[in-house]
Amino acid sequence: MMFSASAQVIIVSPILPEISEALDIRESLQGLLITSYTVMLGIVALIIGPISDKVGRRRVLLFGCGFMAFALALHGIANSYISMVSVRALAGAAGGSLSGAAVAYVGDYFPYTRRGWANGWVMSGMAVGQIIGIPVGKILADQFGFRWPFLMFAITMTFATLLVWLFVPQPDVQREQGRLTIKSSILRYRNMLKLAQVRAVSIIYLLMFLSLGLYVIYLPTWLENVVGVSGTEIASLFFVGGLANVISSPIAGRLSDQVGRKPLIIASCIGLGVVMILTTYVIDGIWFAYLIFAGAMVMFALRISPLQSLMTAIVPDERRGMLMSLAIAIGQVGMGLGSALAGVTYTEYGYISNTLVASVAIAFMAWMVYYYLAEPSPDGAPGVAN
Repeated sequence: MMFSASAQVIIVSPILPEISEALDIRESLQGLLITSYTVMLGIVALIIGPISDKVGRRRVLLFGCGFMAFALALHGIANSYISMVSVRALAGAAGGSLSGAAVAYVGDYFPYTRRGWANGWVMSGMAVGQIIGIPVGKILADQFGFRWPFLMFAITMTFATLLVWLFVPQPDVQREQGRLTIKSSILRYRNMLKLAQVRAVSIIYLLMFLSLGLYVIYLPTWLENVVGVSGTEIASLFFVGGLANVISSPIAGRLSDQVGRKPLIIASCIGLGVVMILTTYVIDGIWFAYLIFAGAMVMFALRISPLQSLMTAIVPDERRGMLMSLAIAIGQVGMGLGSALAGVTYTEYGYISNTLVASVAIAFMAWMVYYYLAEPSPDGAPGVAN
């Protein structure tokens, strides 16, 4: 599921030239293909969070997988700019159904002492999509047209739907007992945001994706235009980064089960900040780019699984879906802000400004984690923040 859901997002960027040529899309309008996805994902994530707390995570995952397979299949008949934007928006809605529910399911099914390990394996599916799905999708787009990568992921997501149906049970956890309405959902979100740790997590997610947008969006452009790295070498760079991620994610998750979540999150933030600053000073060719980008992906793996595992213990079972969906939605806002800010800083001051601002954001995230997030006890009961 994570392989298909993540790869169908990432593939848009490398095959954007093929999409634009086939549908005659002006350069100024291409960004809306990505915006339509992220906006719908954030909106639907907020809606689906309370629903998953009420009806159970299994039903939401089953619906989300089926909906995503259907939306991706519709890409096969997209024959205009409007229709392409529409099917990307539908895929974003499906992504909003899946993103928070997947992590919340791990919190429902696994004891707190094993959630790092489980989240590490779940997140490794995203890296496998980067390693295998993107190169295969790019080849399909080059040879047969832009629709075929999406159709390929529609097939793999259909298979994921079948796997959820056959092998994913509904965990025996407390569900939301109250009536589910728009008003009640808004009230629950408002009450949840009164918790200091929930507010802290919201800011942390915003900073995490803000820094990611600042660092990643213009990295290929800088490598190609300034350093002189070729397009083929940039493609291989993401393969190397994905390989580093897929290896380190399960290890990071298991390690966080043993030593605690906060030490790894803080260490990864500091390490990633150093990597970001070194980027423009160290990289003078593809081999140093491999080293730096692989280091960045390892630092990301050290952070994401422990952070998500810690978050699953902040609120009760019947609010877990809401919290994860809220975090996902805020993360999309952070990515959008980071992407927009990256364009301004890169144009005005060069890529070094992107890396410096991103490192400041990630340092602030580490400070927020240290002072405002509590390490839960081994049974998952909330702890006390510094």
